[in-house]
Amino acid sequence: MNHDRIHARRPTHDLDRWSTGTIESITQRDGHCVVTITTEDDAVAELVVTFAIRDLFLSRLDIDDGASPVGEQIWYRRRGG
Repeated sequence: MNHDRIHARRPTHDLDRWSTGTIESITQRDGHCVVTITTEDDAVAELVVTFAIRDLFLSRLDIDDGASPVGEQIWYRRRGG
């Protein structure tokens, strides 16, 4: 399965290939993590990542341990992007 890419911090390379979004929810589906975001143009998108990537980008957000990531900004690339 192809997975999307998510960064908690601004990427340092190929900036024109990344978009920003705001986390609306994080759920599970079919053994994968689904991060629902609002995009820069107010559309809703679902990003599919592994649980390892979820854990990594959540650990890099500037939030307290156990705090909700909803409302936090992320950078993302859709699979194949």
